[in-house]
Amino acid sequence: MPRRNQPKRDQPRALGGGTGWARAENAPDGEWLVRNVPGDQTTKTYRCPGCDHEIRPGTPHVVAWPANDYGTVDERRHWHQGCWGSRGRRGPTARRW
Repeated sequence: MPRRNQPKRDQPRALGGGTGWARAENAPDGEWLVRNVPGDQTTKTYRCPGCDHEIRPGTPHVVAWPANDYGTVDERRHWHQGCWGSRGRRGPTARRW
């Protein structure tokens, strides 16, 4: 009998929607759930709140959202990896989400 490689429907999905695993990060600006998104999984253009530049399809980046009980899909933000790492020194741009 062949091996079943796909997860069963009753198994819990990965944090953050099922594409990759989210990790918790504590920082001076709060607690975040963060997920790395590989370039081959990106199909849309996003605007990075750290530098206000576009994240084009095919570009690996980070998705972050608050780790509180009230976090929603609308609170997810797509960041360049470098912008996410340096947000404590720079903060977001003047354009607020």
